[in-house]
Amino acid sequence: MPDKEWQDRVKGILKAELKRRNMGYRELAEKLTAMGIPETERNIANKIARGGFTAVFLIQVLQAIGCQNLRLEYLVD
Repeated sequence: MPDKEWQDRVKGILKAELKRRNMGYRELAEKLTAMGIPETERNIANKIARGGFTAVFLIQVLQAIGCQNLRLEYLVD
């Protein structure tokens, strides 16, 4: 599978987790900043839109939104 498809899938996972919690980028930016990770709403939107963010950013976001479990079985065809 090309990298672009992987990026789209990971981006979808992150957006789905935010949606499950009814959380937007502004609230996420506030939570990350409170953790000592200064991010702006715009910066987050750009990173997620690209889909090419780091694993560190992904884990920081999951921690900030309180995600303790992540189902990956639908990532692979």
